[in-house]
Amino acid sequence: MILAVVATWGSRQLVKDRLDHVGLTVRDVAFALVILVLFTPALWILTWILCAASGHDAPGLLAVGTYGALFSTGLVLVSKGEAPPENDEVIEAPQPRLVSRLPDGFRGDILRLAVRDHYVDVVTTSGTYTIRSRFTDAIAEMEPISGHCTHRSHWVTDAAILEIQKNNGKTYLRLRNDDLVPVSRKYKPKLEEDGVI
Repeated sequence: MILAVVATWGSRQLVKDRLDHVGLTVRDVAFALVILVLFTPALWILTWILCAASGHDAPGLLAVGTYGALFSTGLVLVSKGEAPPENDEVIEAPQPRLVSRLPDGFRGDILRLAVRDHYVDVVTTSGTYTIRSRFTDAIAEMEPISGHCTHRSHWVTDAAILEIQKNNGKTYLRLRNDDLVPVSRKYKPKLEEDGVI
C-alpha cells in the first residue's frame, strides 16, 4: 500500500512538473505510463518476496505488469472523476451605486466623472451618460471604486489611467478611451502623494 501511494505521488509530481503545458489527454497517458513504470517493478518484487516466503512460484514480470496497467488506468480514471473546483461562477467586481442611475442593462466600466452646472457626465466604456446630481454626491456613489479628483470638475478612476502627459507646462492624464483629463495645481500634490503621477 505504501509503495502504491509513493509511486502515485511520485508519478503525479513528475507529470505535473514536466508535462504541465501538455494537453489533458496526453498528460493522462503520461501519468498512467509513469505509474506503470514505477509501480510494476515494486509490485513484482513484493509479490516475489511473498511467494518465496510461502513456498509458491512467483508470477512473471509480464503477469504483474498487467495488474500494474489496470492499477494505473484505474487511478487515471478516478482522478478524472474528481470534481473541479467550484469556480465556475463568474464573480463580478463590486459595482458602485452610481451604476443604478445609468440606463437599464448598462454593461461596462465607468472611467471618469465631469461636472457641468447641476449635471454630471458619467463617461464609460459604453458611452457618456448625463445624470442630475451634485458632483460630490456622484463621487461618493462611486464607492468602492478607487479614484481621484484631478481638477475641480474632473474625477477619474485609478483603473482608467494609462499615462501622464505634459503639454506646455500643464499635466494631463490619458485614459483608456484616449480622453485627456487636466490635472490642476490644487489636486496635483494629492495625486503625487498617492503615486498616481
